[in-house]
Amino acid sequence: MVHGRPCGLLVSALAVLGLVSGCGSGHGSGAASASGAGGTSTAPGTSASAPGPSPSTPPPATTTTVTATAPERGASAAAPAGARCHTSELRASVGRNDPGAGQENFPVVLTNASTRTCTVYGHPGAAFLDASGRQLGADPERSTATRPLRVTLAPGRSAWAGLSFSNPEVSGARAATPVTLLVTPPDEHDPLRVRWTGGPVPVSGNASTVRLTAFEAGTGP
Repeated sequence: MVHGRPCGLLVSALAVLGLVSGCGSGHGSGAASASGAGGTSTAPGTSASAPGPSPSTPPPATTTTVTATAPERGASAAAPAGARCHTSELRASVGRNDPGAGQENFPVVLTNASTRTCTVYGHPGAAFLDASGRQLGADPERSTATRPLRVTLAPGRSAWAGLSFSNPEVSGARAATPVTLLVTPPDEHDPLRVRWTGGPVPVSGNASTVRLTAFEAGTGP
């Protein structure tokens, strides 16, 4: 009986040591979790409640790889396909005169010179310039002869607007011969320059109004 007691005491002592060791392990886990919640970055997909690494072991480094996808060759990052045509994407020209009943009628043509499909809608802006760059006459007025339609231009396709005025020799208006026609696409601020070869235009006096129709598909009537 006397020899059994030291064994019991030994077992009890070992049990106590086991309890103390268990409490120390739990405390270490809690300290690691608090460190993670206090500002250490957590990798995406991990739970905030998951136990953190042991304080004595440095956390593994996390590497994030970002892959940049280059735009498709020829695509415009600023303007998606089908958006408004910008001045930098267009080429302007003036077609052949189609006179009639004392009127001069020229098609002002915009051609999509870009690699994307874009649209034009409404009337262009225009102005005649002399050799020194000064404007001749007033700004052309918008004609209501045609209803504005949205014209879709695939690469290489064109839209035209009619530029009309009374022949100065018939109307008696004061005339001048421009060197340049400025053409501004709808909703744009930057104009395109076209060499004017259409002869004299009215700049003041009787029947000196110049008119522009809205854009239609094609290069002329």
